[in-house]
Amino acid sequence: MAAKELVQEYYRSDALRNPQVMERFIHNDFNLQWYSSKGYFEADRSDILALAGELNKSYASSHIEISHIIAEGNQVSVRYTHHVTTIENPTEDMILAHFMVVWEIKDDKLYRGYLMSQLD
Repeated sequence: MAAKELVQEYYRSDALRNPQVMERFIHNDFNLQWYSSKGYFEADRSDILALAGELNKSYASSHIEISHIIAEGNQVSVRYTHHVTTIENPTEDMILAHFMVVWEIKDDKLYRGYLMSQLD
């Protein structure tokens, strides 16, 4: 699978809220360097799987709206907005945050990520 197709499939799936789905997409040596409006966070495979579990507990549903995706070789840049619905109000769609990430693909998996996010 091409790197861009892999990343598109990752965001189409429910991986961000489902650790079992996410496991299919992330490399065993996964590393994410994340700069957010709240500070710096670095995550390995177990950290990101735990985060997916927490998102699943916190939100009834979520979806990703990709505005830009550019691929070159084994790197894919994605600009997207993450929308969620809360358990308390599952009919109201709200923006969780806006994201820009560069993914490095290795062995047909997400290997390294360089992420920036901004709350809405």
